[in-house]
Amino acid sequence: MRLFDNAKYDFLAVRRAAYLLTALVALPGLAMLGLRGLNESIEFTGGTLIQIHTVDSTLTIAGIRSALERQNVTGAQLSTFGTTRDFLIRTPIAAGTDVSEDAAQVAAQRVDSALTREFGAGQYSVDRVEAVGPKVGSELRTKALMAVLLSFGATLIYLTFRFEWRFAIAAIVATAHDILLTVAFVSLMNLEITLVVVAAVLTIVGYSLNDTIVVFDRVRENLHKFKRANIYQILNRSVNETLPRTVLTGGTTLVATVALLVFAGPVIRGFAWVMTFGIIVGTFSSIYIASPVLLAIEQKWPGEDVRGARALAPQGGGAQAT
Repeated sequence: MRLFDNAKYDFLAVRRAAYLLTALVALPGLAMLGLRGLNESIEFTGGTLIQIHTVDSTLTIAGIRSALERQNVTGAQLSTFGTTRDFLIRTPIAAGTDVSEDAAQVAAQRVDSALTREFGAGQYSVDRVEAVGPKVGSELRTKALMAVLLSFGATLIYLTFRFEWRFAIAAIVATAHDILLTVAFVSLMNLEITLVVVAAVLTIVGYSLNDTIVVFDRVRENLHKFKRANIYQILNRSVNETLPRTVLTGGTTLVATVALLVFAGPVIRGFAWVMTFGIIVGTFSSIYIASPVLLAIEQKWPGEDVRGARALAPQGGGAQAT
């Protein structure tokens, strides 16, 4: 099956519109991030997580929060978990202290007693209790950030040796674009940041880089194959030649992530949301971000090899190399 066979689209001609589309997604998300921050799970902040299932379907988050506050259980964070009868209650811990299994059970008992006094016994069940200390949460946050930075560093080194530093910088910018938009999306959706979500972000980094490298590999081949063409034409040709692979790979992966989003349970729904959005953004950036950035770099700092092919393209340079 050959989708987009012999495609001749001028992708670089709409690069400014692509930048604008990126800004329309990133700016509101980053503004929301600045206002309320990320919704970190207790895996990062430390505390006790208690999952309950209620018998009464009319109970709401506001009602449960009010009941806890009347029983002096303050500072708890509540959210629904799958159905309208399932709730997650996160109770923070004091700074400088650690959480043990015994402390988690004590926190769970406090919540259990408060809800029993308010709603009566048998009106709910405690399905899960988890505890994470603040030191563990801090270490997880640091290691998650280090994982992203190390992946960037390894990519920069690999692409510099495989291609040249201009390609490496363009690939890093495109990947950073994907992470930035994904973080903005997570903030807009107010998704909970768990280790599973961090795993999804790291997966997107690998996916996006793989897609970009496929395009850049074709660019390198075409630079030597079409020595009279300018870089504008070569970039457009390379994106068009790899377009069938890009669309089919992204499409089949998207089918899997959408299936997870629709049919999977709430435990991995955050992962499914981030992966679905990330696949779309990663495909978008490999076409509309990586190549335009490489074009801008080549215009500013042209490469030594195949200098004629790297020359600045005139206005309306065309989609294909000849």
